[in-house]
Amino acid sequence: MQCFSFIKTMMFLFNLLIFLCGMALLAVGIWVSVDGPSFLKIFGPLSSSAMQFVNVGYFLIAAGAVLFALGFLGCYGAHTENKCALMMFFLILLVIFIAEVAAAVVALVYTTMAEHFLTLLIVPAIKKDYGSQKDFTQVWNSTMKGLKCCGFTNYTDFEGSPYFKQNNTFPPYCCIDNVYVNDTAKEPCTREKAANDTVQGCFNQLLYDIRTNAVTVGGVAAGIGGLELAAMIVSMYLYCNLK
Repeated sequence: MQCFSFIKTMMFLFNLLIFLCGMALLAVGIWVSVDGPSFLKIFGPLSSSAMQFVNVGYFLIAAGAVLFALGFLGCYGAHTENKCALMMFFLILLVIFIAEVAAAVVALVYTTMAEHFLTLLIVPAIKKDYGSQKDFTQVWNSTMKGLKCCGFTNYTDFEGSPYFKQNNTFPPYCCIDNVYVNDTAKEPCTREKAANDTVQGCFNQLLYDIRTNAVTVGGVAAGIGGLELAAMIVSMYLYCNLK
């Protein structure tokens, strides 16, 4: 009985932490969606993260909502000994765990396929919004500056974009020997210069950074997976021992 009470308390505290993290992510996500430029100005140095490839605000809101729901179900189920809430908690966590494993397999085994899929989504967005949508442009500028890369695949991603149509040049990050002063290039990055410099695309650069830090990335992924498995085991333990 003491073991059951201890596990119940730990389950409640663990999910309370998840609940609070979910609230924090929701708040940050709403902030990003409402006032993206201020967020990017403060957290620009973190632009090397993979989140720069998606709409940061919506990503944080979605992640926050999932953590919020998980934390609430876990806390409620543990505190009230509600079997329905515990089962819902287990099923949601199981779906997330399976999705993570599937994503990892796709990333490891089908990298080319993943690149092709992302190219179909991201490159048209660059051609449509880069130079016209302020938040989108700032996200990509921060990404290219942080990773020292150009576009998703290369400089050609910007052909036909509002930025290219307006300036008839590519972003300064697409030329290697540009010297930046307050994010302003020393000289225009023309088509010929960009083609000769062949700055690597951000997707390949991100893959290179991940492989370079494979031990760290693998350790973090294993830690998250271990916590999820532990949470599922504990929730099933409580579920099976409730009357």
